[in-house]
Amino acid sequence: MITVIRDLAQELQQKPHLAKPQVIFFDAMGTLFGLRETVGEIYAAIAVSFGVTVDISALNAAFLDAFRASPALAFGESDLSKLQPLEFNWWQAIASQSFEKIGALEQFEDFTAYFQLLYDHFATAQPWFIYEDVIPCLNYWQNQNVELGIISNFDSRLHHLLVALELENYFQSVTLSSASQTAKPETPIFQQALAKHQSQPHQAWHIGDSFREDYQGAERAGLKAFLIERPG
Repeated sequence: MITVIRDLAQELQQKPHLAKPQVIFFDAMGTLFGLRETVGEIYAAIAVSFGVTVDISALNAAFLDAFRASPALAFGESDLSKLQPLEFNWWQAIASQSFEKIGALEQFEDFTAYFQLLYDHFATAQPWFIYEDVIPCLNYWQNQNVELGIISNFDSRLHHLLVALELENYFQSVTLSSASQTAKPETPIFQQALAKHQSQPHQAWHIGDSFREDYQGAERAGLKAFLIERPG
């Protein structure tokens, strides 16, 4: 992302007609932070404590297939007491499908107990790392008095994760697909985020790592979009 910072700063200097944004939105996973290991490795490591051993590569591939085939993580429910069970069930369905596809689901005596431990694990800092260019990026734009927000196809655990990673104080808003009726790349989720800053699309930028969800989605919503690439 440091390349993005440099490019944006140079673009502002070279194109004085380009107004500094009122707000910059960031995607979360894959943009601000990433996983230290693959999902398959994490799923498999915790499964061992339940007496289940699997092929990590096969499990990771099965997870990716299940994740891509799943419906959008978008429920339009703001009441956490109602939202959190929906989020939990959405992810548990993906996990169970992943193990079922490799013929390992029946090895669990209590899959829900396993998944609860797994689900809680992802809400901690342990499996995640912050990309090394993120903090300089956030500090740079804060010093420019630009508001910062997050737009993410994530669930309500992101709030806990931002605290665990000590990122929460950088952002004035967090817009989650799970609490919305729509997910990126659909325009309404960008509009919801803009409304939190009382900003118009042309006053906002969006930075993310997905061409379809972040770049194309933000452009269609009228924001200035920037696509970044992360290793792997």
